[in-house]
Amino acid sequence: MQTLQEQLSEQEIEEAEQISRRREKPTRTRFFLVLNAGLMLSALGIVVFKSPNHFAMGGTSGVSIVLSSLFPTYPVSTFMWIINGLLVVLGLVFLDKKTMGWTVYSSLALSGYTMVFEWLIPLAQPLTNDTLLELAFAVLLPAIGSALVFNIGASTGGTDILAMILRKYSPLEIGKALLVVDASVVASAFVLFGPRTGLYCVLGLIGKSFVVDTVIESVNQRKVCTVISEDPERVLAFLVKELHRTATIREERGGFSGRREQVLVSVLSRSEAKQLRVFLRDNDPGAFITIVSSSEIVGRGFRGV
Repeated sequence: MQTLQEQLSEQEIEEAEQISRRREKPTRTRFFLVLNAGLMLSALGIVVFKSPNHFAMGGTSGVSIVLSSLFPTYPVSTFMWIINGLLVVLGLVFLDKKTMGWTVYSSLALSGYTMVFEWLIPLAQPLTNDTLLELAFAVLLPAIGSALVFNIGASTGGTDILAMILRKYSPLEIGKALLVVDASVVASAFVLFGPRTGLYCVLGLIGKSFVVDTVIESVNQRKVCTVISEDPERVLAFLVKELHRTATIREERGGFSGRREQVLVSVLSRSEAKQLRVFLRDNDPGAFITIVSSSEIVGRGFRGV
């Protein structure tokens, strides 16, 4: 009896290789769409929730909110254009173009989207009277936007350029340096807007990093499936030919029966894990399967090393 490897044609192997490459790296169109979706969400959070409530929680948007309050003639987007523009110039001077990558576009596009939303949704005061609710969305929307952008290997620009320059020319720890910048912005919020708004800014600054990490983990969540079946070749064929995934085959021995078993271990997306469960239910109801969630899978067919 032929093994699955012997049954696969060259065309099937080539198709599997192409699918694996697409999974590892998004197409340019998808990359561009996800990047802009993330930047739009960030800009929407700035215009609708951060700016009207004076939630200056760090970054270029936080500095711009402070400056817009000091010079109320100019909207937040004006200062974002100025600050991001200066940072882009600094980046192009001190960093090579390859290092900057999409950061130039992200910096300018975020400023542009902020300006567009200010025109479309002019808000002179907060959207609701519930400050805590406003804070939740002021953190959530930009955090989701940033997570989408970070997950495809891009950045939202702004202080990321400063971080890259510091990394190259300074022995300072980047995380600590940026934390000092954010803390300075929050301290300005205390002075300008009072302790109530300042404390909300502190909460937002703390919550932002947790939400970004949680969203990235949720987006990248995969299922590690371990299957013990009476017909492992059939299960393997389903994984390879239908789901275009592979599996590691282990020889194990049952603790109770003492029988030798072939155990398949495969990493799948959530929808693929569901398809595998349905396949086993219909074709091998006696199969034993364990499914464990994992938020970080690095390797071929998933994230690049």
